Amino acid sequence: MMANVTVKQIVEAPLADVWASWDDYANIHKFHPGLNGSFLLEGSEDTGMGALRQCDLADGKNFLREEVIGYTPEKQMVIDIYEMSIPLKTARATLNYEALGDNRSQVTMSIDFVPKMGIIGKMMTPMMKKQFTKTLEDLLAGNAAYVEKQLVAAA
Repeated sequence: MMANVTVKQIVEAPLADVWASWDDYANIHKFHPGLNGSFLLEGSEDTGMGALRQCDLADGKNFLREEVIGYTPEKQMVIDIYEMSIPLKTARATLNYEALGDNRSQVTMSIDFVPKMGIIGKMMTPMMKKQFTKTLEDLLAGNAAYVEKQLVAAA
């Protein structure tokens, strides 16, 4: 059974700037506090449908390999986490972007996941949901701070 976590973040920036930060697909590590690094995989496009990246987690041991499987500029990006060293069978992240005004945007991020380890994984799901919630909140807050700082620097 698939579990879901959804979080939202207001960003005091135009939608185009918020989108540009996420569309720089190789460089999520610039604002994701849970990563040591991120990079495009060999043969990947820079962004868009089919773009492939690896995210190396801050623990120095674990990684995620991700593919963009849904891509509507300034509206939505869907990312399949197709290979990972953490105890998940499947995971898919959906990011929705919305302009709330000229200089205000909202990012909504959902992750749907199925843990490994059968019944033990099912028992761990509530704890995993709590951890994913914190991770996604930190990621979206990191993105907001990054984009807002870029705007200040450009002004």
